[in-house]
Order: sequence, then C-alpha cells, then structure tokens
Amino acid sequence: MITPTHISNKVAIIGAGNVGATLAYGLLLSGLATEIVLIDQNSLKAEGEAMDLNHAVPLTKPTRIYAGTYRDCEGAAITIITAGAAQKPGETRIDLAAKNTKIFQNINEEIVKHNPQGLILVATNPVDVLTYASIKFSGLPAKRVFGSGTILDTARFRYLLSQKFDVDPRSVHAFIIGEHGDSEVPVWSLANIAGMRLEDYCKENRMNCSGEELEEIFRKTRDAAYHIIERKGATFYAIGTGLVRIVEAILRDQNTVLSVSSLINDYYGISEICYSLPTVIDRGGVEHVIRLNLSDTEQEGMRKSAQVLQTTILQLGLDKL
Repeated sequence: MITPTHISNKVAIIGAGNVGATLAYGLLLSGLATEIVLIDQNSLKAEGEAMDLNHAVPLTKPTRIYAGTYRDCEGAAITIITAGAAQKPGETRIDLAAKNTKIFQNINEEIVKHNPQGLILVATNPVDVLTYASIKFSGLPAKRVFGSGTILDTARFRYLLSQKFDVDPRSVHAFIIGEHGDSEVPVWSLANIAGMRLEDYCKENRMNCSGEELEEIFRKTRDAAYHIIERKGATFYAIGTGLVRIVEAILRDQNTVLSVSSLINDYYGISEICYSLPTVIDRGGVEHVIRLNLSDTEQEGMRKSAQVLQTTILQLGLDKL
C-alpha cells in the first residue's frame, strides 16, 4: 500500500553547512523536490541559507524552502544527514567516528520519531561507519538506510580516466568500491569504454596504458580530498551533486545503479558491515546490491577494506547495539 509519505517529493536536510547548503541549492536547480527543509543546530544559519535560496526561486523552479526542526521531517520521502563534527588537528579517525556516532544516535532517534516511513541517506564521514550506526539507531529496515559511500570516488575515478582517454566522463564506466576512504578498491577488471575493457581499448586505439599510469590515476582518485582540502578547506560541490543524483534515483523511481554504502551480507564472504558496491536504487531505497565478478586481487582488496571497517565497528561497540 502506498502512503502519502511514499509519494512525497519533500526532502529534509539535517545540517546546513557547506555540503547541506550545496545539496539544497542543487535540488532547487534540479526541480526534483517540491519542498526542502533545512535543519541545523545553528537555527540562524539554516534560516539564512533558506532565505538566500528562496531569493533564487523566481529564477528556478517552484519550491518551498524553509528552516525547521526535527518535527519538520514528517512527510519527507528522504532525510539526508550532512551534520556532524569535523576532524580536528591531531584527532584520529576513530576519535572522529566516536564523536559523530554519539551525535548520530540523537539525530536518528529524532528522525524516526517524526518520520518512521521515509528513507535516511547518510553523507557525514566516516560515512560507512555512520551508515551502519544509523541502521542500528533508527531501527528501520536496512534497505531504507544507506550512505553516499563511494559515489564521489567513482565520479572522480571516471573523470580522471576520461582525461587520460580524452572522452566524455559519462562514456567511462568504472567503479570504486569498498570503504569511502584509504582502503577503497578500484575495479579495473570491469572498467570499460564503449563496452571495451581498458586493456583492449588501449590496444585497438594504439594508446599507451601502462600499469603505472593507471595506478597513478587511482592514487589521484583516492587522495583527491586531501589535495582539495589543502587548497580550499573542504569539498562540497561534487558530493552535493552526487547526493542530488541519489535523490533523483529515489524520487523518480529510476532503478539506477549507483555506488552507495549499504548493509552487506555474504558478499564474497563479507557480512554485517556497510560499504559501497554497485547498487540498484529506487523509490524504496536499496532495491538490491549487484554481485560483481571480481578478480582475485579485487576480492582481496574488498576483504582488507571490510576488515578496516569491522575493526572500527568493534572499537565503537556498534556490533552490540
């Protein structure tokens, strides 16, 4: 049975910082959402962003945009969490994960209190750990709680490959899977242009594609955030756009394959963690995770990536929730 919530085009955004505000702006330009509510601990910041966005409405698409409270999550098709603490100098990744896990317990409880029927999309880092925590804290079915995962890493990967091969990035088909972080895995064995594996594409088009060159492309993909943050302090345009793409797949029920982070069970022997794999996304959230025919090296990389996340989950005690 379809409820009004399930046919709503309302989007709630928790966190009005760089990512949340960029996401709201992208949604406004896209015309996907009929209603956007910004919720932030700093209510004045949320109000200011809503005011600024509303002044663009006459030039874009009819959209109701306002600052609200958790109560305003009611009726949203999807609630997107971009809120959380930023990593401070000298702070470890596990310190950040512990801090944001505590914040997320309250956020998820408030979301579910006012909107038990909608989807939850996590964008805050460490996204895989916080997606797992959100499933535990919210008590919602796992298919309705997922994270942005490696959608950004995959976009970076496709862009850099397109620069190498001088083709439109949209014509490059390749995925980064696993953790959104240092242990992520490039799926070289399935990467292709025009249906041709990269090795074959290089041979047929007389291009030099050494393993060293391709490995450098992956390093640039994996380390991109460090270089951007060093130059401008934060990344938000590309992830904001990635989140808009996920929202589009949901609101338009597109059955789109995207590399999002979701609960994994028995995938090459890996279970009970959240990390990214090509996943079919529709109006109900995670429709299903696609099983890839990975090389032995890629399978090993997946297991190592899973181990990194499982260690963090155990350190935080999330497995006991």
